[in-house]
Amino acid sequence: MEIVVDTYTEEECAMGWYCYVEDQLSFPIKARVRKTMDASPLKSGENVTVIALAYDQLCRFAIFVMARHGEHEIVVPLAQLVPVGADRNTR
Repeated sequence: MEIVVDTYTEEECAMGWYCYVEDQLSFPIKARVRKTMDASPLKSGENVTVIALAYDQLCRFAIFVMARHGEHEIVVPLAQLVPVGADRNTR
């Protein structure tokens, strides 16, 4: 509840979570794809490198990140990924 204290709208709540996640993650992050999702081209078991949070306006309803997949940078849902060898705050 500390993250969303004093938020009154869904957008304010989303921004609270965005700021919290931004403070916790240490980029780059090696990650494994937990499961295939409709909102992402990644398949279960693939490995990616998360390089940044997606821009805040994209994260109104879920947290998205920029990930390096092969030679491409793509936007994927953070919920799809599991960190590999990350620090405590990132996990």
